[in-house]
Order: sequence, then C-alpha cells, then structure tokens
Amino acid sequence: MRQTDLNRAVALATGESMSTVKRLGFLLAEPDETVDPAAEESGPYVIDWDELENSKRQGARHEPVVA
Repeated sequence: MRQTDLNRAVALATGESMSTVKRLGFLLAEPDETVDPAAEESGPYVIDWDELENSKRQGARHEPVVA
C-alpha cells in the first residue's frame, strides 16, 4: 500500500480532508510486529498533539507522549 492509498483510506474512514490526514502523518504498522489487542500496552495509541507541540516549543527532544 502506498502512502497516498493509506491517506485516502483514513480520510474516507474519518471524514477528514486529505491534507489533514497527510499533516497528521499516519503510517502502516510493521507487518512483522504482532500486537495482542487484549494487552494493556497495545493501545489504543493516541498522540497528544498539543503536548507534542508544546514540547517542540520548549526545545524538548523526546518521543511524543502516548495517551
């Protein structure tokens, strides 16, 4: 699947514009990575975009916070 195909699928599923989906940066999961949906640490993964933006403004260099 190409990135444009993924963006189009996400846009159709969420009702967002293609530009919004592209800006948010969706990626495919690694095909070799197995995820147990019943495990607490498997999600749902959500990036707190406000937290990420604030950390960028403060010059922090760490991974985004997963809420």
